Amino acid sequence: MGWNEPPGGNRDRDPWGGRDKKEGPPDLDEIVRKMQQGLGGLFGKKPPSSPGGGSSITAAAWLIIILVLLIFCAFDMVYFVDPQERGVVQRFGSYQTTWLEGLNIRFPRPIETVQLVNVEKIRTLSHKDNMLTQDENIVDVEVAVQWKIKDPVQYLFSVRQPDETLKQVIESAVREVIGKSKLDFVLTEGRGQIAQSQLKLIQQTLDDYEIGILVSAVEMQPAKPPEQVKDAFDDAIKAREDEQRLVNESEAYVNDIIPRARGAAARIREESNGYKARVIARAEGDAARFDQLLAEYTKAPEITRKRLYLDAMESILSNTSKVFLDAEGNNSLIYLPIDRLLDNRSSKQMPGLETQDSRVEPTNPSAQEERDLLDSRARGVR
Repeated sequence: MGWNEPPGGNRDRDPWGGRDKKEGPPDLDEIVRKMQQGLGGLFGKKPPSSPGGGSSITAAAWLIIILVLLIFCAFDMVYFVDPQERGVVQRFGSYQTTWLEGLNIRFPRPIETVQLVNVEKIRTLSHKDNMLTQDENIVDVEVAVQWKIKDPVQYLFSVRQPDETLKQVIESAVREVIGKSKLDFVLTEGRGQIAQSQLKLIQQTLDDYEIGILVSAVEMQPAKPPEQVKDAFDDAIKAREDEQRLVNESEAYVNDIIPRARGAAARIREESNGYKARVIARAEGDAARFDQLLAEYTKAPEITRKRLYLDAMESILSNTSKVFLDAEGNNSLIYLPIDRLLDNRSSKQMPGLETQDSRVEPTNPSAQEERDLLDSRARGVR
């Protein structure tokens, strides 16, 4: 029995074989001594036996541990980079180099670390908010920005949070462009132009910060008015559409009437030019005929006057169907049915007309008497 043991033996143990003293913290010197013993056994030295009878770590165990560490380091040193990625290598936290695609080797961690950055992936960042236009109107604007990483080193080390910085740059650029545009321009035809202006401003700001981001496209959704004033905006848009419709109709009318007016003006000009040419030609002909008549009149005035009189009477009487002659000192009135005479002349080959002419002939004077009568009339007129 443990209770019957002599008082001088194993005073530091309890009846169950335990130590009577409380267990203290591990002895650091004891741990170092055990490690030295293990390393000595690994290199051929016989480790001293433990005074307490315990066994130390064997050389085989240490060899296994070292082999496992070497295998882990070998796997950790080899790094494969995909074609769409770039590997940013840091040595003790400082940038060292950038790996391209393929198999690469680095020092094991924590000496060197590698961050893989996808430089081909297109990312999309959307932003929607109420914004103020140049003419002090509020409008809901939503944009979607497509971007990718063009410089992985700048993307990782230029700013602390590049994605958050990009979001703030997009918001600032969109507000600036919308603030310089009027409401009608934002709601109607200005969406494409505004998107291009936003893209240029965003890219310029990112380049100034050297964030290493390339903005490929900015898509602006149709702007909408706030819900509180949507009805008023709808009325304004309807009025704008009516205005545009009236403008289109007026332009169509102008495009229709102006060519016709120009055609009518050209036709009138051509007609006036033709009339001018005819009048000038007629006047020139009359002048030439008058010059010829003047020359003949100078040679024989009496004959020329008579000839002119006869020509005038012929021209007048040829368009008159009836002629009445009043002889001087005679109460009889001579009637000449010129229309019948002309009909008889035109149809002299038709039978039965001679009888009609014979009926008319006794009532008319002879041709010689008619000429004498005309001559006397002419002299009386003179």
